[in-house]
Amino acid sequence: MTKKIRVTVWNEFRQEKTDEPVKKVYPDGIHTTIAGFLKENEDLIVRTATLDEPDHGLTDEILSETDVLIWWGHIAHHEVRDEIVDRIQKRVLEGMGLVVLHSGHMSKIFIRLMGTTCNLKWREMDEKERLWVVDPSHPIAEGIGEYIELAHEEMYGEHFDIPKPDDLVFVSWFAGGEVFRSGCCYSRGKGKIFYFRPGHETLPTYHNKDIQRVIANATRWAGQRGGADPSYGHKPDPIEDIG
Repeated sequence: MTKKIRVTVWNEFRQEKTDEPVKKVYPDGIHTTIAGFLKENEDLIVRTATLDEPDHGLTDEILSETDVLIWWGHIAHHEVRDEIVDRIQKRVLEGMGLVVLHSGHMSKIFIRLMGTTCNLKWREMDEKERLWVVDPSHPIAEGIGEYIELAHEEMYGEHFDIPKPDDLVFVSWFAGGEVFRSGCCYSRGKGKIFYFRPGHETLPTYHNKDIQRVIANATRWAGQRGGADPSYGHKPDPIEDIG
């Protein structure tokens, strides 16, 4: 029997309470929408956490029971406490997967794990985005055609100040002419990280079935466990007899 993947969907859950255009699209919060479609997959066990919960909803106990953490943040990156970022980083290095969505590129945890500014260009004109699959063999692209087309999205443009991805799954083209590396895979320690660009808060991107499929695929990919268990530190006893 395949072990189920335990998922925690994290969201600031601020703009959905205060901004009517956001509340109209995601009345119960972006995290609730994402958790809702992920729960349709029998191999995933899904819970949510938000910024204003104790420890931002990410206690040691919750993180120890999380195989994949999905992160959406925008206006309150600075409010995430550094000790919680330390806690998440430790779990990623131990093997927890991390899926970072849209404006989460400026989250403390993503910047920490990338080691760069993670900055980019952006424009809010609700223009067409076409996400091209540039690695059709990758499991995150399973079930997706040659591209995903979104009639309206916020533009992100290069240069995106991130390390070269281990794997690049999607590249976006926007009606205004820009392109962007929109689906980037990394490994850090034993953990897998996927950054996925779409998801502006005033637009119904997370109601799109192809976007939902990519996030579910990415969750499975990031939740795959295995590999060697390395050891570190002083090792006084050699494997071979060196006299």
